[in-house]
Amino acid sequence: MEALEQAGFTVQEGEIGYFDLIRLYDSEVLPSAYGNNPATRYLAYFVPPAPGYSVDERIALIAKALGMSGNTSAFWHLGPDEAVVFVGRTPPECRYFGYEHYILGRTYGTEARWLFANIADSLNNLVINTNGTPGDPYNQTTMIVATADRGINERIRTAAVSAGYSDSIMNTLVFPSSILKMGLEDDADTFAIFIRPALFTDKEAGDEYIENTPATILRLTPNTTAELDPYGYPVLRVKGTGQTELDLTDDLNELRDAILERYSGLNAMELPTSQGVPAGIDAIQRGVDAVGPSSDAMYLWTANQTVSSPTPPFFDTTQYYDFLRDPPITLGNTTGEFIIVYGVNHVATGKATYASFTVYGADVWNGVGTVTDADFNGTAEDYLPDNPDAKYLYVYRIARDCEGEPNCFEIPSGMGSYGIEPDQPLFIAWRGYLESATKTGPSYSEIVYDRAIKFEPVG
Repeated sequence: MEALEQAGFTVQEGEIGYFDLIRLYDSEVLPSAYGNNPATRYLAYFVPPAPGYSVDERIALIAKALGMSGNTSAFWHLGPDEAVVFVGRTPPECRYFGYEHYILGRTYGTEARWLFANIADSLNNLVINTNGTPGDPYNQTTMIVATADRGINERIRTAAVSAGYSDSIMNTLVFPSSILKMGLEDDADTFAIFIRPALFTDKEAGDEYIENTPATILRLTPNTTAELDPYGYPVLRVKGTGQTELDLTDDLNELRDAILERYSGLNAMELPTSQGVPAGIDAIQRGVDAVGPSSDAMYLWTANQTVSSPTPPFFDTTQYYDFLRDPPITLGNTTGEFIIVYGVNHVATGKATYASFTVYGADVWNGVGTVTDADFNGTAEDYLPDNPDAKYLYVYRIARDCEGEPNCFEIPSGMGSYGIEPDQPLFIAWRGYLESATKTGPSYSEIVYDRAIKFEPVG
């Protein structure tokens, strides 16, 4: 901080905190749980306002509800010559982590819209620069500069080197002015940065990192103006290797037939599957809600269409996406009523570093439980005992009462937004993160889509 001040910056320290969407919904701060991932606690940068500005009272409620100071905000503006810097340690060993920058809101004429769209590639555990040896990015020191200006980035790096930091640990999240409205006024774009650590090897170490993150956030504002040198849009990592899972389609169809045969005495309704959310750059160009995607992931869900709707700030999902509730998919307490989720284990095929499915309430998008690929292994062999490709597949049951049955997830109820009531509509969403070969998310054209079937008693 001293070196940055000597380099001509006003330095303000921010905070890092768990962005608990369920807590924000239950506190009536947000009208939706916004597709929270129950298996992963996301951290947010809480950034102080620029000198001479203040945090909007409505936005301050978010920080206060999460136990933060209220003098910082998870949603913030950024001047074309400013920067936000992370200095500290990366998450402890886990299956995946990523630092991702978002445009949350934009004003179109006089209309404010909520976009929640990722801007470009993330900094993930396969590409980030740290002081660790290659292949060991966990619990290591790193520095991440988020800025729109090349000259500001260089000044920050020079100051950091003078303070004893190695240039080899430094990273840049580029805010490309060509597609963004940088600035500090109300009609400028609103931004956020989130840290996604998933499936810690040591849960206690992971909890400690979330609750007491060993890092700091700095907002840097230059004291004098200089000629801007804005970044162009960064080169993206290319999705896809040309190798697909599509040869497993016949095996998956065989698994489907085996599932239908096993429960042939029940009514079966096969649920649709489609891509869940658009890519961030698509949402930015069309002015639609992207629901916070990561460039490192692919998203599927039990719907016939992808999210594609303009939405106001802090949108209420009960006003949108009626196709998730009409006709409604519910799971009652009736004996013999359940859902079978099945598909290709994308981790087993090498298309993902981790994969999962989550059960959501369709009214407020509250995720109540997640099953990960760690639970998939060996679940399809019971249905396809003579098929050697069964090891690449999985089968899992969703019910109100699993009655001690293995490979079954019980949907909770009577717990507010932590549960889904028997008469409430629900949907299932799948995630697949980070193909190692490309260091980014899987290509939709190279995966076989996951599936689900609802079973209920005849009559």
